[in-house]
Amino acid sequence: MSSNEPATSSEHSYAERARRHLWMHFTRHSPYYNGEELPVIVKGDGCYFWDEHGRRYLDGISSLFNVQVGHGRVELAEAAAKQAQELAFFPVWGIAHPRAIELAERVASIAPGDLNRVFFTGSGGEAVESAWKLAKQYYKLTGRPTKHKVISRAVAYHGTPQGALSLTGIPAAKIPFEPLVPGSIRVPNTNFYRAPEHLRTDLYAFGQWAANRIAEAIEFEGPESVAAVILEPVQNSGGCFTPPPGYLERVREICDEYDVLLIADETITSFGRIGDYFAMSRFGVTPDIITCAKGLTSGYSPLGAMIADDRLFEPFKEGTNTFLHGFTWGGHPVSSAVALANLDIFEREQLNARVVEHEDLFLKSLEELRDLPIVGDIRGTGYFYGIELVKDKDTRETFSDEESERLLRGFVSKAMFANGLYCRSDDRGDPVVQVAPPLIAGQEQFDEMTQILRSVLTEAWSII
Repeated sequence: MSSNEPATSSEHSYAERARRHLWMHFTRHSPYYNGEELPVIVKGDGCYFWDEHGRRYLDGISSLFNVQVGHGRVELAEAAAKQAQELAFFPVWGIAHPRAIELAERVASIAPGDLNRVFFTGSGGEAVESAWKLAKQYYKLTGRPTKHKVISRAVAYHGTPQGALSLTGIPAAKIPFEPLVPGSIRVPNTNFYRAPEHLRTDLYAFGQWAANRIAEAIEFEGPESVAAVILEPVQNSGGCFTPPPGYLERVREICDEYDVLLIADETITSFGRIGDYFAMSRFGVTPDIITCAKGLTSGYSPLGAMIADDRLFEPFKEGTNTFLHGFTWGGHPVSSAVALANLDIFEREQLNARVVEHEDLFLKSLEELRDLPIVGDIRGTGYFYGIELVKDKDTRETFSDEESERLLRGFVSKAMFANGLYCRSDDRGDPVVQVAPPLIAGQEQFDEMTQILRSVLTEAWSII
């Protein structure tokens, strides 16, 4: 448009302004230059949000696994405003402020074991980056300087910073940015649906097999070179892989045997998603480090954290030893105030207990979809489930890359949204649809979600 041409209403629309200037994350922008409408969300309340045209959607994935307490919580906005008026910003670089102190104390009080040292970040990826750096420096300071490698799992996602991305087990997400940080080793995940044929009838044996691949990798690399194992208690990418009975216990044993740190990446699974403040607490296994973000503030303000065992902090009490690492926004006063108010809601409304109470109802609703020929597996726990889509239920045959592209991006994602459900169609492994509603969701939302899923997946099967 030339400077002397009058602007039309469409040219002033949010969608058009976004098309001209906004570079969205993890987004294929080409559809919005070829006539596809860009959704613009303007309001949220409870388990729902609305676009600029007034259309209502069920937030079936808590926006990005993070709006635990639901949208529109006035007290969280008020906590942010009050803190901004009192002290809008100050870094925790050699000086502290009350909200960061209070939040660190509170997070430590709910973390398992002796995880009492809280290092704030701006995101989960930054927390993972911090954990790897801490592991390497800890071993250098304690006389084991060659321990630097980290073992992670196939298809796992751990963030976008260079180190965190190196730990990610999704080749397609890494290739554009290689070479990355060396020292990352991959082992199998806990996808029982895709277990080796001889283990598909014995969940415990499969879990032990998967855990023992970690010991095998440590032996192959050399225990003197391996610093840590990182895993999500319930793995997100690939579709909500839960830990088999005895798996986490065996991983803990292996880490202890080889003097390797166990890092639990709880960016998604913490703060109620699995029915406890930390999924590792619910599973009864204590890691050495927890990384978290998202639900810490219910998404109302950016904040993440690395929570470390006391012994990992000990070397930094001596002499000139310093963890030369940090972020401008880590421990931000406003975000810390929001997190404290968010945890108040958790306590008052007993959201962890609520998830435990309702998780069977949620699963029961989803299980109704098993009669659909396209539904191969439904897996997860708490308020965190994946539905794997297949070409053949009997053989578990999956879709080709081309078919998956056409199925998920070409139809399912758009159809879900058009029918009023925001969830996630994920092709970072075998194709899945993920659902993870706000923790305040109940049977009404479960029914609505299942109804839309049934309608869309039935139509998807008819057109593939």
